Amino acid sequence: MNLVSSLHSQAQQQPTKVAYHFMGKDTTYEQLEQAVGKFAQSLATIGVKEGDHVALLLGNTSHFIISLYATMRLGAVAIPINPIYTPSEISYIVNNGDVKTVVALDLLLPLITEGETLFPQVTQYIICETQDDVVERVELLPTAVRTKTSLFQALLHAAESEAAIQPVQTDDTAIILYTSGTTGVPKGAMLTHGNLYSNARDIGTYLGYTKEDKVIATLPVFHVFALTVVVNAPLISGATIILLPKFSPTEVFQIVKAQQATVFAGVPTMFNFLYQLPESDPSDFSTIRLAISGGASMPVSLLHNFENKFNVRVSEGYGLSEASPVTCFNPLVRERKAGSIGMSINNVENKVVNEYGEEVPVGEVGELIVRGPNVMKGYYKMPEDTAVALRNGWLYTGDLARMDEEGYFYIVDRKKDMIIVGGYNVYPREVEEVFYAHPAVIEAAVVGFPDPDFGEAVHAYVVVKDPAVTEEVLMAYCKEHLAKYRVPKEIEIIDELPKNTTGKILRRSLKEQRKQ
Repeated sequence: MNLVSSLHSQAQQQPTKVAYHFMGKDTTYEQLEQAVGKFAQSLATIGVKEGDHVALLLGNTSHFIISLYATMRLGAVAIPINPIYTPSEISYIVNNGDVKTVVALDLLLPLITEGETLFPQVTQYIICETQDDVVERVELLPTAVRTKTSLFQALLHAAESEAAIQPVQTDDTAIILYTSGTTGVPKGAMLTHGNLYSNARDIGTYLGYTKEDKVIATLPVFHVFALTVVVNAPLISGATIILLPKFSPTEVFQIVKAQQATVFAGVPTMFNFLYQLPESDPSDFSTIRLAISGGASMPVSLLHNFENKFNVRVSEGYGLSEASPVTCFNPLVRERKAGSIGMSINNVENKVVNEYGEEVPVGEVGELIVRGPNVMKGYYKMPEDTAVALRNGWLYTGDLARMDEEGYFYIVDRKKDMIIVGGYNVYPREVEEVFYAHPAVIEAAVVGFPDPDFGEAVHAYVVVKDPAVTEEVLMAYCKEHLAKYRVPKEIEIIDELPKNTTGKILRRSLKEQRKQ
């Protein structure tokens, strides 16, 4: 079984059940299956074959779901790309990923115009229509690009039949997901059909997804967290996806009420925006049975505040692109421990090790490593990086963690983010937790910078909602609640913290800004 055959089975078992709701329209499982089959046939007609690489420059639209499943149906490899990346970032991934076909939103036509320069090896462009003048705009493309360009709906309607489901092996690559490049150039994690199916199945089972669930998809679906938790797992379970084009706190509350949604998944900053919205009301989340947080560690104070306001349990999990992504989650049938990423999910094993790969005692900090059917086969065209990440059947995550006596894991911080002050280890998250406990603090990020006296020094960037709270006030607060070596040398109050498209705070950007 794989994702494509699972969708086919759902379409046969419950053809009239709503697979997803998007922009006021319901699409049933039968309609989705037919669209996937026809678009797969369209891809085959323009020359896409088994093993070819297809880039998806799409956001949260129905085009993404159809294109992804159609690509996998042919046995081709999908490469989802954040459509708001810069031209150079997109060009790197398309070229490094040996992409032959690009499926893109019409909003990206200015980028496609430069296709001969940016993507010389691409042979086909498929433009997804969202605006009325798309035909006229395609006609304005340079001739060399225009001759390679087709329209999504035209291809779909021209298909007279549905492509057969290509038989694939469990170990065949289904998707290449490029990491955000926080530690260098982006690396393409090769996720197999077995990786994706097993993680969607196991997290769906772990979270108790049923056909009655309605899952909010406002996380960017090209990101691995959303891809598994709010797209693949619901479709495997026969649930309904409520697809939102972008995150808006007001719109989330409105759609939850209108659609009687049961599951919400987001990153901590999304929960923060929902909590901070003045007009929000406890009844806004009354139908939500489960709120899922991932992508970054959620401050414990925010978790408790959100739960108390909306009367809904927030469960944190953990994952990474290389693991498809989920490895840990707070169990629904046992205690939820605030600050913990939970326990190993079904069929996945996590452990904490020292620099020699030896498991450390309970409670001690070490590197989190993972193994299971969800772990990638390697990085595309990067054998050296693959050898570093995959050792003796284990994926080395680069995250520092500890495990308690009951088997719950806690992420301490990224290995590369740890700050060493005069020989003492300072984990940014520990300092950030103190800031989040202050009633005037909205967001905080802590980074380390070189220091002539202590090797490194702690610096904090903070967003506050009360202008009366100054750097001096926060410094005094830190001195009261932190050991001396953990107290920031500098605190800077800023208007907004830099974030990526999933809402994850970018510490690296703060470091780069300071250097400038």
